[in-house]
Amino acid sequence: MPASSAKISTIVRSHMLRLWLRASFRLGGVLRPQATLRRAGDLFCTPFPSSRERALAAPTGRAAEADLDLAGQHIHTYVWGDPEVQPYVLFAHGWSSHGTRFLPWVEQLRAGGYAVVAFDQPAHGRSSGRRATLPEFAQTLAAVGQRFGPAAALVGHSLGGAAAAIAMARGLAVERAVLIAPAADPVDAALRFARVVGLPARLRRRMVAMFESMVGTSFAEYQAQNNAPRIARPALIVHDLDDREVPWAEGERYARYWPDSRLLSTRGLGHNRIAQHEDVITAALCFLRGETVGQRVVSTPELPYGIA
Repeated sequence: MPASSAKISTIVRSHMLRLWLRASFRLGGVLRPQATLRRAGDLFCTPFPSSRERALAAPTGRAAEADLDLAGQHIHTYVWGDPEVQPYVLFAHGWSSHGTRFLPWVEQLRAGGYAVVAFDQPAHGRSSGRRATLPEFAQTLAAVGQRFGPAAALVGHSLGGAAAAIAMARGLAVERAVLIAPAADPVDAALRFARVVGLPARLRRRMVAMFESMVGTSFAEYQAQNNAPRIARPALIVHDLDDREVPWAEGERYARYWPDSRLLSTRGLGHNRIAQHEDVITAALCFLRGETVGQRVVSTPELPYGIA
């Protein structure tokens, strides 16, 4: 099949799958609401199956690979350089992604004298598990950071950015942080997911309550405004104005509540391409050298979440 025809076929199948998913959740919400909520919870915590295929097919750039045993999970790590003798940069990927997606950063960081450490979160890439949650993302990141020692910098994308802020607020030793398109609010993320899959509006708040019961705590504990003020390290927040997956306002919320942070806004890079774009890598390297990058954002009572 020609490449263009194969792409069109894939798009059509994906569209039909989304339509079927939405129809099934609408009908299930009427006929079997409790079972439908459980199904939503399982889907919300399960990465896309194709993400493992992409991870296994992705190059590793001659990384030294190993598995860490963390609370019964095998967490796959990738190391370039020697973190024991060199300052190192720790990377935290997002949902349905993998550690080696940051490979475009490695050469420049190594040239700058840094070692680099990345890893696959539970249920992602080459790590074990089938499901994952934001608390698990943060706990795993903290455990990997403790294993390799204090990091010169932590770079987190999307849900990895949220996990980075939570882990740092709870004591993870990091000198500087770069959060790229960071998710700021698990409540909003859950409601966006509910709308995408077509869950009836009357069940959406019940779904959030069910998620909170699953993780054993209120989602408020993981919101940006309740973690960023506790972090006494400099941060660069990078977010695209055209991000359709995690709104730019969530990155701005981090910048407003993180005492020593700056916001760099891009346009046209979306949610995923931004994490590998050359301009973003260059800006981050400047930030790591102590240069001024981005704009300072100040919170006010009139703009409590950074939304103008």
